Amino acid sequence: MGRRIVITSGKGGVGKTTITANLAYRLALSGESVVAVDGDLGLNNLDVALGAEGNVSYDVFDCMSGRCRVKQALVPVLNLDNLFLLPARFGKNGSLNEGRTFGRIVTELSSLFDYVLIDCPAGIGDEFKRAAVSAEEAILVITPHVSSIRDGDKIKSMLYSYGMENVFLAINRERGDLIASGDNLSAEEISSLMGVKLVGVVPETDEIQFSSIIKRGGTGRAFSVMANNLRNNKSKIIDYSAQYTGFFGSIRRRLKKML
Repeated sequence: MGRRIVITSGKGGVGKTTITANLAYRLALSGESVVAVDGDLGLNNLDVALGAEGNVSYDVFDCMSGRCRVKQALVPVLNLDNLFLLPARFGKNGSLNEGRTFGRIVTELSSLFDYVLIDCPAGIGDEFKRAAVSAEEAILVITPHVSSIRDGDKIKSMLYSYGMENVFLAINRERGDLIASGDNLSAEEISSLMGVKLVGVVPETDEIQFSSIIKRGGTGRAFSVMANNLRNNKSKIIDYSAQYTGFFGSIRRRLKKML
C-alpha cells in the first residue's frame, strides 16, 4: 500500500496547494507513482496548480455518488505517466457521512499509487477532519510568523489526536536575510519549538508568481530536497541565511531592504 499523506495548515494562504503540486511533481520525477487529491471540496485549486483544469471530466464527488469509478476520474498531468490528479468541484461541499466515502476512495488510491497526497483545506472544520482521518501521515505547512506557528501547533495536536503516525513540518516563504539579522527564527529553531521533524524549507521568491510548478532554480531545488527527505526519512535543509552572513552578507541584507 502506498503512503497516504495530508498536506495541512492552521492558516489559509500559507502555500499548501503549491507545496502539494510541487511535491507531487518531484516525487513523480524520482520514479514514484503519485496521485494528488484535492481535499478542498468547496474551493478547489489543485487542478489549476497542476495545469490540468481544462482536462477534468469527473471529480471526487462523482466517485462518491457512484457516477464514475475512481480510475475514470483520474487526470494525467504534466505529461508524466506516473502523476495523476483526483480533482474536486468548485462550490460543492461534502458532509462527514461523505467523509467516510472519501476515506475509502483514498484507501483505494493507496493500492494503486506509491504516494497519495491530499491537499487539505485550512482550519479545523469538517473538511479538515475528513481529509486528516483519511491519511496516515501529515505535512504541516507554516510560514515563519508567530500566528502561523501558533495555529500550526494547534493543528499538530489535532493530528496526533486522530492517531496520525507521522507528522512532518514544511516551512514556506523562508527569508534568509531575516534569519541572518535575527529578526526571524531559523527553520531548525521552529522545528525544535514545535517538536515536529522538518521535511523541507521553501524560500520566499518571485519564482512562484510566474508558475505554480517550479522546475529549476533555488525553489525547484528546495522541492527536490523535500521530496528526497520524504522518501528517505531525512531532514536535509538548505541554509538560506548563509549568503546573508559576514561582511558581504550584511551588504546584501541592506540592499534587500532597499529594494
